[in-house]
Amino acid sequence: MSTEVRNLEPKALWNNFADLNQVPRPSKKEERVIKFIKEFGEGLGLETYVDEVGNVIVKKPATKGMENRQTVAIQSHLDMVHQKNADTDFNFDTQGIDMYVDGDWVRAKGTTLGADNGMGVASIMTLLASTDIPHPAIEAMFTIDEETGMTGAMGLKGGLLDASIMLNLDTEDDRELTIGCAGGIDITATGKYEQEQTPVGAKGYKLTLKGLTGGHSGMDIHRGRGNANKLMNRMLSQAAEQFGLRVATIDGGSLRNAIPRESFAEVAVPGDKEVAFKAFAEEQTAILKKEHSTTDPNLQVILESIDTPAKVAATEFTGKLLRGLYACPNGIYRMSPDIEHLVQTSNNVARVLVKDGEYTILCLTRSSVDTEKMDLARAIKSALELAGANVKLSGSYPGWMPKPDAAIVKLMSDLYRSKFKDEPHVNACHAGLECGILGANYPDMEMISFGPNITGAHSPDEKVQISSVQKFWDFLLDTLAKTPEKV
Repeated sequence: MSTEVRNLEPKALWNNFADLNQVPRPSKKEERVIKFIKEFGEGLGLETYVDEVGNVIVKKPATKGMENRQTVAIQSHLDMVHQKNADTDFNFDTQGIDMYVDGDWVRAKGTTLGADNGMGVASIMTLLASTDIPHPAIEAMFTIDEETGMTGAMGLKGGLLDASIMLNLDTEDDRELTIGCAGGIDITATGKYEQEQTPVGAKGYKLTLKGLTGGHSGMDIHRGRGNANKLMNRMLSQAAEQFGLRVATIDGGSLRNAIPRESFAEVAVPGDKEVAFKAFAEEQTAILKKEHSTTDPNLQVILESIDTPAKVAATEFTGKLLRGLYACPNGIYRMSPDIEHLVQTSNNVARVLVKDGEYTILCLTRSSVDTEKMDLARAIKSALELAGANVKLSGSYPGWMPKPDAAIVKLMSDLYRSKFKDEPHVNACHAGLECGILGANYPDMEMISFGPNITGAHSPDEKVQISSVQKFWDFLLDTLAKTPEKV
């Protein structure tokens, strides 16, 4: 890892981020990072508690002269999205993130960086370890599994926190003060299918679709980026109809909350259709490149000859699967009629795996309107059930209802204008933040989310802006210094 990162300002924050990034922390496998944070808090001699689901809470008393200020909870999540480029040799279970400085940005070599939400975690660690930063009593809360289910936030019980204000450090634009967010629900479709011997004379091919931009399936869904699963399905569907293509395997996408960047399929094509199929692949490649030249300039479609697969999926199943995926909505479903430029409801077709007689399709449906979220989820469930899949809806979590008149919103808005001579963007976002869930057990707590500029979250293009981290850090410290007095 470049020592340049550790020499960035503020040094304490960047060093805590570098230390954190040496700890593997995938969602649902946070044992090592829970231990890391617990030992960090205990090493400072602070009251440290790990609840029954794995959230870590560290409490630090107010500094001298700040004892009469309202207690502030500061919250970030410990897990990060583990994504890498297909040609990157990296083991997330054993290796620390390999970071480097690129101008005004910090990036990782071929993997996600972990700035989401590692910058928030590192900021809280820096506050807890500080000896010269004025602040009220702090209740630091490090939640688990935010990225794949928010089970940490859901499992947090009432009565553990005394704070009247919560600062969530999980927003990725330093101009924004986020005061609301979308809820979500997981859709999982599974099933088995019959395999047949590949027809005599068929030729084997591997179709690779890669180089898409990808990104966060909430924050980036409005950007119109290509979805590798949908584009692969488009090609396979047309080739099945025109040339009698048979599917052996499909493997596309990975995590529910990441727009899929790559998809791979092994297929068989009748020998007398090879020339036409190759021409079709070239034609479709040109079409997709043209359609996505702005959003996905690095899109590639590669067709390679391989040994003919011994078995392929039955024709009837293949038709139903491809039609079901074609019918499955992806991207924006509805924009908010109340908040300008806000995506209200969307779906991400995140994962498609067809192999060895079994298949899985994963989607994540989001909405700031719970009833509309469920309506879209049921529509997708119906489409996939018509294709023969067993479909389950799970992991539903609520959105966060904006409270624009909250005192913390006014305080931070006024402070932003004073410090930066600019108007903050006070808004709601289409990502899933934990505030809505946490607020269920702490309904009187005022909440707001903010953070430094992070782009490409949930993809190997993730990066965090160095100058923005400094801006965010100064804003956080000034906010704590101006915390209102206890009522």
